[in-house]
Amino acid sequence: MVGFVFGVLAFLYLPIVVLVVFSFNDSKVTSFPLSGFTWHWYQAVFANAQMLTALKNSLIVATCATGLTLTIGTLAALVLDRHDFPGRGCSAMRSSPSLPGLVTGIAMLNFYKQIGIPQSLTAVVIGHATALLGVVVSQVMARLAKTDHRLLEASADLGAGPVETFFRVTLPAIRPAILGAGLLSFTLSFDEIPVTYFLTGRDITLPIYIYSTLRRGITPEINAIGSLIVLVSLLLIILSVGLLRDRK
Repeated sequence: MVGFVFGVLAFLYLPIVVLVVFSFNDSKVTSFPLSGFTWHWYQAVFANAQMLTALKNSLIVATCATGLTLTIGTLAALVLDRHDFPGRGCSAMRSSPSLPGLVTGIAMLNFYKQIGIPQSLTAVVIGHATALLGVVVSQVMARLAKTDHRLLEASADLGAGPVETFFRVTLPAIRPAILGAGLLSFTLSFDEIPVTYFLTGRDITLPIYIYSTLRRGITPEINAIGSLIVLVSLLLIILSVGLLRDRK
C-alpha cells in the first residue's frame, strides 16, 4: 500500500521535478543526458521584456482580485453566518469553486458583453474575484463556526457598537482564515488560465503568455519561469495552510 501511494505521488510530481531539472540544462534541447549546468535561462527570463510585462499583469490581476474577493467574501461569510434564509446552505458563493473554469469564462464573457464591459485586465480581475469568492466564503465561515458567539454578546453588553465589536472581537478571530484564504486566492488567480483566456484583451497575463509560447515548443526559458512559479506557489500554499491551522 505504501509503495502504491509513493508511486502515485511520483507519477504526479515527477514532471515538476523534470521541469526544474531542465531549467538548468545548458542546452536548448529538452532531453537526457543534460549538457551541463547553467543559470542562463533564468537570466533570459529577466531579460525578456514581454515576459516581464506579462508577469507584472499577473501580479496586478492577482493582487486586485484577491483584495476584491476578500472584501466581498468576508462580508458575505458574516451574513451567511449570522442570518438564516432560504437557500443558505447551498449558497452560490459557497459552491462557485465547483464550476469548471471553462464554463465560468464563457458565461462571464457573454454577460460582460451584454452590460458593456470590454475584454481587459479589469474584466479579468472581476472574473477572478467571482470565481474565487467561494474560497474565501468557505474558509471564513469555517472559522466563524468555531468562534464563540457569546463574545459578541459580551462586547455589546460592555457598550461596544457593531463596528467596534467587529474590529476588536470578530476580526482578530477570523484573521488567520482571511490571511490564509487570501494567499490561496492569490495563488489560484496568478495561475488561472480558462477565465483569463476569455476575458483578457491585448494585455495578457503570464499563464496566457506561456500557453501561447508553448505552441512553438517547450524551451528552457519556459522551464525556468515555470520553476519560479512552482516555487512561489508552493511557498504561498504552505504559508496559507499554516495560517489556516487552528491556533491553540
